[in-house]
Parts: sequence; structure tokens; C-alpha cells
Amino acid sequence: MTVLDLVIRARRMVSTAGIGTTGIGPGVIGVADGRFVAVEPGDTGREELELAHDEVLMPGLVDTHVHVNDPGRTDWEGFTSATRAAAAGGVTTIIDMPLNSIPPTCDVPALDVKRKTAESQAYVDVGFWGGAIPGNLAWLRPLHEAGVFGFKCFLLHSGVDEFPPLDLFSVEQAMVEIASFDGLLIVHAEDAHGIDSAPAPEGASYQRFLSSRPREAENVAVAQVIELARRTGCRVHILHVSSAEVLPLLAAARSEGVRITAETCPHYLTFAAEEIPDGATQYKCCPPIRESANRALLWEGLRDGVIDLVVSDHSPSTVELKRLDTGDFGAAWGGIASLQVGLPAVWTGARERGFTLGDVARWMCEAPAAQAGLSRKGFIEIGYDADFCVFAPDASFVVDVDALHHKNAITPYAGRSLAGVVRSTWLRGRPIDIFAEPRGRLLFRGDDA
Repeated sequence: MTVLDLVIRARRMVSTAGIGTTGIGPGVIGVADGRFVAVEPGDTGREELELAHDEVLMPGLVDTHVHVNDPGRTDWEGFTSATRAAAAGGVTTIIDMPLNSIPPTCDVPALDVKRKTAESQAYVDVGFWGGAIPGNLAWLRPLHEAGVFGFKCFLLHSGVDEFPPLDLFSVEQAMVEIASFDGLLIVHAEDAHGIDSAPAPEGASYQRFLSSRPREAENVAVAQVIELARRTGCRVHILHVSSAEVLPLLAAARSEGVRITAETCPHYLTFAAEEIPDGATQYKCCPPIRESANRALLWEGLRDGVIDLVVSDHSPSTVELKRLDTGDFGAAWGGIASLQVGLPAVWTGARERGFTLGDVARWMCEAPAAQAGLSRKGFIEIGYDADFCVFAPDASFVVDVDALHHKNAITPYAGRSLAGVVRSTWLRGRPIDIFAEPRGRLLFRGDDA
């Protein structure tokens, strides 16, 4: 009989175990050697965790859209601070974007640098995306074989010069190459020509900034990516959907057999353009936060399954780069820091709209793991890594930037009341102590060891 390291008893558990489809019900599950295993009636482990009456056992969140910026821009963020923030927010796995680190992860030597930087700092498990930029087509297969989870490209300037965009011809070339080994291309889909012809994003007016990143630019870019994916057969994922007008395009493409998925982010589901004050550059992100009517349609996209997952797009910078001193949206860095508060932010909006924690787990645990090919993450199920968080969905708190663990104390969530408190986060059956020695692992695509 298996010797259990831990037995967990919960009045409410988000799991398929004993439920069938993902749902919420009482459960008892054991952990041995870092994985969930079956529990026979009466079995006890070396340790026992019994959840309080107001707590729910949830799978550890999988956040596949995190900019750690380390090495090279560690004054913006770093692996220690980012993974501490992740653990504090119930996230047990992140996948790091290939920019804004220096060097960007666009060849195998740069990937080696990134891994060496991360390996001694990670409080949660960490994987890596590769980059697809002009001139690195020959590196895509070697990066895939080295274990990246896919490749990110931009269709317009990325915000940093060392990660330039691809034109449509180069995107198609990349898709052909990536399809040859059944890889995944993830795309920042905004059309450069549409944005170049829009008003410049200068000054403190949020409405002027919004008009500088028109939804039509996003719509056109998504349509272009769909056509290229149809033509090449490449698996494609659309990042941070902000325009609800792309949802019918995505639904139609899938019905035709195009292999395409899409994500949105907590800030697009939480905030609305009408509520953002002029000069409040902490809200700046690209694509931008749009109107409340658009937000409502994004929630319906989740309900309908057209949007597959919700991830943070944690893109922090120094406070100075957000230009709060001038409130100039044109000069401010575009990115939102939210890694630690993503779960309560999404739960706050979800429960108001009649969704369940099972829905949230599907968007923030199961679907991101599936999209990246993480076959042992995202579920509380036999054989999966024993990654989970203890979540009190009926508790609430006010976001205090001084209580956040990411490096720079700025976020548009500051002062906002959110529902749901993460009480503890566990990695492979052990609680994460963010002030002890880090014990997260580096993840490789296809590695089930």
C-alpha cells in the first residue's frame, strides 16, 4: 500500500475526482511523492490538512503569460519577486515571455542564460516561451527541441527594440516552420498600419490613448492571423484579447477547423474605459482596456467557450516608467502588474455574473495547462502534480500595494476591494514558504518526469 505523505480533507474541492466533469464537491485526496494519489477510506498520511468550513481546495493556477524581465531589466521584475507574487496569489506554474529580458529568448544560448538565471530563484515551477523575430527562423526548431513551450511574435513594435515584429510574410514563414514540428505560435495581434494611422497617444487623456489603439487594428490582425493559420495548418493562440469584435471571427475559424485558441486577462474583465481617470497611467496596457459594453461581451465569450483561458499578462516596470508624474499615456510604459491578484479579480467579476469556481478553475488552471501542453498541471486529479491553493471565496480584502510581492509597488488594482483570499499555496504537496529557500523547478515542453 502506498505510504501517503499528506491527506487533504475538504468540504469543497474543485476537481474531476469523484465528480465526473469539473465541479465542486466534498473530497478526500492523498499526496505521495509530490503527486495526487487515490485515498482508501480510513487511510491517513504522515500529515493531514483539513480545510476550514469557508475554504475551497483549488488546483494551483497556471499563468502562461508572465513577463519576468530577468536578466537585463531586473529593476522592473525578477524571478524571485515574480514567483513570490505568483505563490501568494495561488499560482503554482508560470511560463515566462521571451521579452523584456536581455537577451530575449530567441535562440538556444539566450534560453540557457534565462534558465541559469531562474533556476535558483523560482518559488513556483517555471517554463519558457521562445521568440519569433526577424532573422531567427533557423532557431525555431532548436528552441522547440530545447524545450520551449511555443513561440511568441508581434505584428507591430513590441515596446522594446531588441524584440522586433514580424511582417505578414515572415509570420507565414514562421508558421510553416512551426507547423512542421507541430509547435505553437502565440501572437500579439494588433495591425501596425491601423495603429500608425490612428491619433498619437500623447497627453493625459485616456480617451485619446484608447483611440490610438483602435479595436479595428485588433480585428484586422486577428483576421490576418486566422487566414495564415488556415493556409499553413499551424497551431495558433491569440494573446490578450481586448476587442470583443474578434469573437465571431474566432468562433467561425474554429468551426472551419482552424487550430486557434484565445485568451483574455483579468484587467479586461475588471476595468472599463469610462471609469479610468485622465492621467491614470497605471491602467495603460496594449491592447487597451475598452468600454464596459465590450467588457460584458468578453465575459460572454468566456461563457460561450470562444475565449479559452484567462492569464495575467503581468508586465511590470519601474514606477518611474509609468510616468505618474506627468500622466502622459504616450510616454508611459504599457503594462499591468497583476500576478498576485488575478484569481480574486476574476472571481469577483465571475460570481457577480453567475459563474462558479469550477468555471474559474477551467479558465485559469485547466485551459492554460492544456494550451501549453503541461500534462500534469491544472487539475486535482490522480497522477497530477499535487499543486493546489486553499482559497476562501467568500472572504474579501482591499488591495494594498505594500502587501504585493512583485518588485514595483504600482498596479491599477490598488485600493480596490476584491472577493476571495488565497490562504496558502502548495507545490507538489508541500506549502510554499516565500521567505524560505525556493524549490520551484524549471519545466521543459514534453517533460513528464
